Amino acid sequence: MTAGRTERAALDEHRVVQTAIALADSEGLNQLSMRRLAQVLGVQAMSLYHHVANKEALLDRMVDSVMGEIQIPSSATPWREAMVRRAHSARAALNRHRWATPLMDSRTGPGPATLAHHEAVLDRLRSAGFSVALAAHAFSVLDAYIFGFVLQEQALPFETPAEAQTIAVAIGAQMGDAYPRLTEMLQEHVLTSEYDYGDEFDYGLELIVNALDGRLTELKA
Repeated sequence: MTAGRTERAALDEHRVVQTAIALADSEGLNQLSMRRLAQVLGVQAMSLYHHVANKEALLDRMVDSVMGEIQIPSSATPWREAMVRRAHSARAALNRHRWATPLMDSRTGPGPATLAHHEAVLDRLRSAGFSVALAAHAFSVLDAYIFGFVLQEQALPFETPAEAQTIAVAIGAQMGDAYPRLTEMLQEHVLTSEYDYGDEFDYGLELIVNALDGRLTELKA
C-alpha cells in the first residue's frame, strides 16, 4: 500500500469533522482552513477532499454535529418540559462551541442530525395540539430567543456573578445621579448577592412558554 493510500485509510469523515470542531473551539473559526486542519491531522491537505468536498461542506457537517449534541424532544415528555429541556441543551451546546451560533441558520445543506432535530421539535408541538402555523411560530420564537440570548451572553464582558458586580460598580460610579432608573436597576437587581445573569435565560424562557401555552389553550377552545 502506498503512503497516500495509508494516509487516506487513516482518515474518515467523523475524524475530519471532529478535529475541525476541536480546532474551531480552541483557535476560533477564523483560524480554520483546510490547510490548517490537514496540519493538525498530520496529513496532506488534498487527503481531506476524499471526505469533505470543500470547506463549505465541512462547515455543514460541523454544524450538523453540534446540532446532534442538542437534546431531541421526547414524544413521552410534556411539550412544555420538552421545549425547556431542549432550550437548555441548546444553550449548553452553543456555549461549548462558541463559533457555531452564527452558522446555525446560515447553512443551505442541513445534515441528518439537523433535519431529525427539527422534525422532532415540530412533531412534539403538533402532537401537543399546535396547529401547523402555531408550531412554526413557536419554533421560530424559541430559536430566536435561544440563539439571541447565547449571542448576548457570549458578548458580555463578564462570565461570573462576581465579575458582573465589579463591572456594575464601575458603571454606576460613572453614571452619578443622571440616570436614576439605571442606578436603581444596578443597586436593587444586579448588585444583589443572588444576581446571576444566566438566570435571565430561565425567566425569558418561561415567559415564552407561558405565552405559547396561552395560544394553545385558545386554539383548543
